[in-house]
Amino acid sequence: MPFCPITSGCNPFPGKAHRVEVTLQRQLPRNMEYTSTYHSLRTQFDLSADEIRFTGSNISCRTFSFTSEVNNGMLSAFNGSQAYDDLFLLPDDRIFENQSFTYPVFLPGTKARYSRAIILLHGLNERNWTKYLTWAYYLAEQTGSPVILFPIAFHMNRSPQTWSNPRLMSAMLMQRSGHLGDVPGASFANLALSNRLTDNPQRFATSGRQSAGDLEKLVRQIVTGNHPLFEKGTNIDLFAYSIGAFLAQIIMLSNPGGYFTDSRLFMFCGGAFFDQMDGTSKLIMDKNAFDSLRKYYIHDLGTSDDPQPGLAEYLKNTRLGMAFTAMLASGKLKSFRDSVFEKLKSQISAIVLKNDKVIPAYGTFEAIKSGIEMMDFPFDYSHEVPFPVGEQGISDSVDAAFSEVFSKASDFLR
Repeated sequence: MPFCPITSGCNPFPGKAHRVEVTLQRQLPRNMEYTSTYHSLRTQFDLSADEIRFTGSNISCRTFSFTSEVNNGMLSAFNGSQAYDDLFLLPDDRIFENQSFTYPVFLPGTKARYSRAIILLHGLNERNWTKYLTWAYYLAEQTGSPVILFPIAFHMNRSPQTWSNPRLMSAMLMQRSGHLGDVPGASFANLALSNRLTDNPQRFATSGRQSAGDLEKLVRQIVTGNHPLFEKGTNIDLFAYSIGAFLAQIIMLSNPGGYFTDSRLFMFCGGAFFDQMDGTSKLIMDKNAFDSLRKYYIHDLGTSDDPQPGLAEYLKNTRLGMAFTAMLASGKLKSFRDSVFEKLKSQISAIVLKNDKVIPAYGTFEAIKSGIEMMDFPFDYSHEVPFPVGEQGISDSVDAAFSEVFSKASDFLR
């Protein structure tokens, strides 16, 4: 679909939102030097530390323990059948790192307790928080609200360290290639996720189910006054990127516990229906895995070809399941989805990128229809790496791009 800026007078989505291309200036909104801050934070951050006070800043970070209470019974008895990658195919309830873990919270200032919080949800196949440290830092600084970096099930520190060991993963990638041949997008970085989803694509839904349940538990702790950082009745907002935006949309549609009625959601590089995404990437998953996901969720789910029909029953008979189904494709539960998003339109905003190949901009416009701004940066970027660091000659432009995006996010979430 061709791109046309709003100033040209054309509208590729008749009756829907215009797309807007923002021309970035060299000056940095609110004086945020993203590149230098990124390098500084990555050297100071330590997830094993109880508290970190960042040098020369009033922003600090504390970590808290969490235990998941969600049992994915639909997969608990499942055992992998491929001996060469049984490292990844343990029954999900035996991956103990996923059940008990820590999460970091970026704090602005030194209040005893806060009355607002932002939960930051990350992208698919992420194994460490480095990419998001500056995001959380800026949001906390500019909004005055603590930012909770909460890991999705089987991601970040909720996965075995072996899954992100380059030497081990490279050796196992060779084994996988010996069985399957050359698979487009295959890499040691995405091997664990690729194997798990190829073997059983239902893991995509069940891990999302667990993540949603964990978020409900976390927010319940906060709003009832049972979290040491927050007052009773604290308001919860969401900043969500990539697949985190998909999860956040499901949360907003299903409103677990009634805790998200007044929440605001800001999405970055996310918001489209599942059938409009392309997750094939050396940093996300290989083509075999993504093809397995598409085949199952777009064609086989709930049909006679569904190998485990229990999931389809769960999706049909629960509010969370309905919300998940509604985000699979534009034609699924359209009336339910559109009516909820219409009520929430003032509470949802998004920035999409013109050259995003993983979650294309037009998909977000079709899903939420309004509150969306399209940007294009004057340097090479991608969905996976929207703000590249380490490349000479572009740091000023990257700094400006970051500040342009996150000043808008801060304004919306303040």
